[in-house]
Amino acid sequence: MTNVDIAFQPEHDHGHCINQALHDAAELCRSRQLRLTPIRELVLKLIWQSHKPLGAYDILPALADAGFNSAPPTVYRALDFLQEQGLVHRIASLNAFMGCNHPENHCHNSFLICRQCHSAVELESPAISKAVKKTASEIGFAVESETIEIAGTCPACLTKGQPE
Repeated sequence: MTNVDIAFQPEHDHGHCINQALHDAAELCRSRQLRLTPIRELVLKLIWQSHKPLGAYDILPALADAGFNSAPPTVYRALDFLQEQGLVHRIASLNAFMGCNHPENHCHNSFLICRQCHSAVELESPAISKAVKKTASEIGFAVESETIEIAGTCPACLTKGQPE
């Protein structure tokens, strides 16, 4: 089963995703001699609790419940750090964040976003990146970064919408 299959399964247990993300973050921060503070760790954990991108204001109540300062700048600082380290991605069309499956590699960002259930998944397709760079190069454009957000309907929502 691929990350795409897993992300779009509503009954998916995110425990493994959370544990792997926290492990990867700890290792990455240790190797870069950075601090994974309790707030940064909690924000990362919250983001990985589902495959639905979360906005900063979605995270605030959980920080308050955990006894942390729940002011927006606190969340934004944590999100900035996590994004700079490649641990989360920003989904611009939703103004929200989701976990990165491969934080050790600064990957090209392509996402499938379900308009119905709001789940999202990082699409790992070198062919997409190659096509973007080739097309841009043909017109003399040098790609510095790319983010492709593809909106549609996930398999689970398509099935729900099917007449029985």
